[in-house]
Amino acid sequence: MRSRPAARQLALHASLALGGLLMLFPFAWMLLTSFKGVHQMLNDPTAWLPSPWRPQNYPDALAKMPFGLAYWNSLYIAALNVALTLLTSAMAAYAFARIRFRGSGALFVLFLATQMVPTQVTIVPLYLVLAKFGWVDSHLALIFPTVANPFAVFLLRQFIRAVPIELEEAARTDGAGRWTIFWRIVLPNIRPGLGALGIIVFLASWNSYFFPLVFLNSPELATVPLLLSQFAGGHSAVDYGLILSASAISVIPTLIAFLIGQKKIINAMAASGLGGR
Repeated sequence: MRSRPAARQLALHASLALGGLLMLFPFAWMLLTSFKGVHQMLNDPTAWLPSPWRPQNYPDALAKMPFGLAYWNSLYIAALNVALTLLTSAMAAYAFARIRFRGSGALFVLFLATQMVPTQVTIVPLYLVLAKFGWVDSHLALIFPTVANPFAVFLLRQFIRAVPIELEEAARTDGAGRWTIFWRIVLPNIRPGLGALGIIVFLASWNSYFFPLVFLNSPELATVPLLLSQFAGGHSAVDYGLILSASAISVIPTLIAFLIGQKKIINAMAASGLGGR
């Protein structure tokens, strides 16, 4: 009788391992191909291992395009997006979780519904608004539109609702105001959610391609994904070694961020009810 659960566990782990290997395959192929030369790609494109190994692809890729400037642009834009999103989303989430007023439930549902509107639908009016402000072809166009984030508000609202209301009542009894309660009671208790959300926002901002493509024109303002697309389009299609070397360089920050915060992200999804439990 006990063999059935063991067999199920074995089958489950085997299927998960197979799925993990399938997901790892494109990344492994990218890394290995980034060390291949042009001649190998032309003569033996199906070969799995580079022969010979050509690490010179990486310095060549860095020398051909200003990846250092693009790294800085993506890094500080992502940092500002994280800071502003955490601040505004935490305040909005606290208001939706703790402040009751007429129509608050309907307003929250309406706010969440904006998450279902595709970005491509709103891109034209957004472009016109940003053009009125004079923010087109500047990094401000990539920072401020992302501040209102329904997913972030929903995620933090779930964490704030889990904070015992008795803590806030005790602080209010001691004379604390709404801002003091928010800053000194609520925020310290939702640090795991803030950390997970920060990593999610950073990854989304770093990998964003559509917004930079629409709003940026000047080459010196390009972010890493935009520069990478220009790099791929500016070289021969058979020069996959250089192209994938540049791709491997571009994913390093996202890989580090994910490896550091993967546990926090999974825990945050589970705590918010998005983990399917």
